[in-house]
Amino acid sequence: MSIHTEPRLEPARHRTDDGRFRAALERADLVAVELRASAAERDRGNRTPRAEVELLRERDLLQIQEPVEYGGDGLNYAQAAQLTRRIARGDTSIAHLVGYHYAQTRIAPLFGTPEQADRQSRHNGADKLFWGGVQNPRGGSELLLTRDGEGFRLNGRRSFASGASLGDRLSVTASFEGELVFLSLPAGRAGFHALEDWDNIGQRLTDSGGVVFENARVERAEILGAEALIGRTPTPYQTLVTPHWQLAFVNFYIGTAEGALEEALDWTRRNASPWETSGVPNATDDAYVLQTVGELHSEITAAALLADRAGEALQAALDVGPTLTDEQRADAAVAVYQAKYLTTKVALEAASRLFEIQGARATTSAYGFDRHWRNLRTHTLHDPVAYKAREVGDWTLNRRAPEFSLYR
Repeated sequence: MSIHTEPRLEPARHRTDDGRFRAALERADLVAVELRASAAERDRGNRTPRAEVELLRERDLLQIQEPVEYGGDGLNYAQAAQLTRRIARGDTSIAHLVGYHYAQTRIAPLFGTPEQADRQSRHNGADKLFWGGVQNPRGGSELLLTRDGEGFRLNGRRSFASGASLGDRLSVTASFEGELVFLSLPAGRAGFHALEDWDNIGQRLTDSGGVVFENARVERAEILGAEALIGRTPTPYQTLVTPHWQLAFVNFYIGTAEGALEEALDWTRRNASPWETSGVPNATDDAYVLQTVGELHSEITAAALLADRAGEALQAALDVGPTLTDEQRADAAVAVYQAKYLTTKVALEAASRLFEIQGARATTSAYGFDRHWRNLRTHTLHDPVAYKAREVGDWTLNRRAPEFSLYR
């Protein structure tokens, strides 16, 4: 007997031309190959990834979710997440940036007026805009929006903001009279300052340092939504904003694991030596190497399939639109959080155990294979995955849905 009191949403059906989706996947694959060739060197350099964002723009990978008539490919969000995964096979940092970008361009359709969403979509398609984000509510001080005549002022500091110094536009969350509001701001706004102080062990090319807003002017049209700005409870449909971000994480985690495994197998075929007691002439015939490859490949494949299912569940909920129920929202969110739990576990294990396939020489710094684990370890601490498992368990056992926040 099913524990669900409402029918599950059917998996989303792609409404775009399949040829456009395939072409976008091919472009993402080519970008991944190009990024992988220099990933270790760029990781060591720890430079702001301006050239990498321009590469995404040149390959028409920024505007893929916008309608064809606006200059995009008309892809849905589940398809965009697939592109994030492909790019992660080459460089987790750049997949992080583009995954956040894809999620941030969907905030206006959720929270903005139809006119705001359409205007943003037209600009995204025509100008191939890249969106940075100032949305992590933890770290630094609260971003406070206050009235100033006919406009507003924004003040505060955040310690983590990906792509903030690179964005053509910034997607910002702030507090206005104690309530959450979403802002869409142009780059170069007076009073905004990116600190460019990101120097962590992983995700080094994500431009994820701190930011400061000092009396920055905000116009009413830059605050998403109609009047009134306060006193409105987000609908279940609007609260899908958080599963958007979480699905991006799911896909650049598992994409990283896929790319790391591919790199490890290539290196092993060319360079690995058999162990002295293996009884075989080639490392590729070593029974323990084969067992490890089989275990990791099976686990990565299973996690990737769960990631696909999560994308389908979220897209099905998005396709319902504003009439989405609380239970349907919970089903979609939990599907994403199941994938978040498993991809975190599998990707971290794979990035560590791949050295067992390659051997000690693969730890040479020049290869940079350690970047996969460092990248995953850094970002998987974004929000503790144990809480995702708890949310899945609470929904499964008690039918208590994850309470909406920017993390749930």
